[in-house]
Order: sequence, then C-alpha cells, then structure tokens
Amino acid sequence: MTKPIVVSTFYHFAHLPDYQLWQPKLKALCDAWQLRGTILLAAEGINATIAGSREGIDIVVNFIKADPRFQTMETKEGRTDIIPFGRMKVRLKKEIIKLGIAGLDPLGEGGEYVDAKDWNDLISDPDVLLIDTRNEYEVEMGTFVGAIDPHLDSFGEFPQYVETHVQPYPPKKIAMFCTGGIRCEKASAYMKQKGFREVYQLKGGILKYLEVIPPDRSLWRGKCFVFDERVAVDHSDFQF
Repeated sequence: MTKPIVVSTFYHFAHLPDYQLWQPKLKALCDAWQLRGTILLAAEGINATIAGSREGIDIVVNFIKADPRFQTMETKEGRTDIIPFGRMKVRLKKEIIKLGIAGLDPLGEGGEYVDAKDWNDLISDPDVLLIDTRNEYEVEMGTFVGAIDPHLDSFGEFPQYVETHVQPYPPKKIAMFCTGGIRCEKASAYMKQKGFREVYQLKGGILKYLEVIPPDRSLWRGKCFVFDERVAVDHSDFQF
C-alpha cells in the first residue's frame, strides 16, 4: 500500500539576518529527501509549504526547529495521494509575506492569538467585526459564517481597505483570519499600529481550524484555497 504524501505548511517570524546562509542548506536537505514545494526566506523569518514522506518532512522541520529562533514554530499538515508540487524551490525575499508597510514588527506588535477551539465563540460575539484578509478569489471558494470580504486583489491592498472602511467606523473588537495565519500576523500588527485595541487572529489559520474542528461543529463554509496543485481543501482532507 502506497503511503500518503504529507503536506506541511509553516511560517515563523524571527530575526534572521543570516537568512541567505540557510538557502543552500535547506535546498540540499529537501533534495536529499525528495521533498517538493516552496520555502521563502527573509530577514524577518521563514514561510513554507513542502510535501513528501513523513520521515523527510520530520527531518526538515526538526532541522529548522533546532535553531533556537524557531523552537516554537508550529506546523499545519494535510494528506494527499499525489505530491502537489513540481519541484523544490528555496527563495530569498525582502518579506516572507508582502504587505509593503515599513516598520511593522509582528514579533512584538501583533494581535491576540485565538486557538481554533475557541474561535467559534469569538466570531459569534455580535461586537466582533470578522475580516477575511485573503484575496477575493480565495474568499469566493469559502469563508467563515459572518465574515466580511474586503474584495482584495492582493494583500498589499489591505491597508487601504482599513483606512477607507474600518478606521472611520471603529468596531469594539476585530477578528481576522487567513489560510495559514501569516497574513494575519502582519495585518494585526498594522491594525495595532493604527490604534485599534482589541485585535484577534486565528492561530494557525483556516488550515489549523479544519484540522482540529470536526465538521459538525464547524462555522466554515466551502473550501479553502491553497497554493499548490490541490487547489482547495476542506474538512475531508484532514483526519479526526
């Protein structure tokens, strides 16, 4: 029986001035274990989705977490029968997720994390403004009950949306979510910078929610777009 392919998604913000030195090491390790996917490296940290064998994924993740700066890095995992990437890429970037706002520090300025198990209670609060920080085509595939679609073509448009539609009518509480959590790290830091006090973000993003919340308790509707050949996932792609 063929073993299923493990798809591991992870990111972590860290002060990583030596990020360029990581590129050849990670590429060689991933190639040695025949992993495929994309790893982005920048001075602010790492952002990745890789796929392959259980053993190969564990070795690469443990290699990264062996550095003290990444000890608390969390991963989200799914399963598939066919490897969803054509090759392995390790790229150097200015930002691991591009927002284009100088001076943001997600390490110290972000919103409050909310675990998936507590998310339903938060977004059911009538005082909460629930914002989907993803692109419009992603939102059309699926989103949470009651979420606002900012109709973004790219994440870089998020600050303009906030200034136009949120800042003039500040809500008591703001909750945000995205695919794996990384966009919300910068979105929440931006919201805090703009003066919003109660800012919350779904820890681990939609992928973690789909992984840990059973379908019969879910407030998610539709599918979640992912950036690989699977195109989209839902609760059925995770084990319970």
